[in-house]
Amino acid sequence: MRGHLSRRNDREERDEERSNMKEVVDCDIRVRYAETDQMGFAYYANYLVWFEVGRAEFCRKRDFSYADLEKLGYRLVVTEVQCRYKMAVRYDEVIKVRTRLKMCNKRIITFAYEVLRDHLEELIAEGETRHLCVDANAKPRSLPVEFFARLRGH
Repeated sequence: MRGHLSRRNDREERDEERSNMKEVVDCDIRVRYAETDQMGFAYYANYLVWFEVGRAEFCRKRDFSYADLEKLGYRLVVTEVQCRYKMAVRYDEVIKVRTRLKMCNKRIITFAYEVLRDHLEELIAEGETRHLCVDANAKPRSLPVEFFARLRGH
């Protein structure tokens, strides 16, 4: 009987974690003139900046502070970025950056993003960033337990 309860609790924990991975945080951004190219469209590199804005807001909602993590001597370095552009946006349009945690283990964190035309929920771009936790000497390390739990929504 004891083994059965243990399996059930493990299953419940996995289901809760999957549910936490589906949670999203939305952040509205108005495209600034300085973010456009000569043709009047948002310049492609700005999408990565918008991903960062969404990621910071996601972490803030989970009470996960980069500044506090850095005070402890840890850094989250970007190891991979992907962005797929679907349609263009122009100056002064309002976009929504939707961020969710795609994968999180003790050393590697992957965030997924959707950039949407705010009022229509029309997909403009989607992407991911992958981060590795390192110490002050750039050696891979596990996230401190409290930060790991916050990020995962526990």
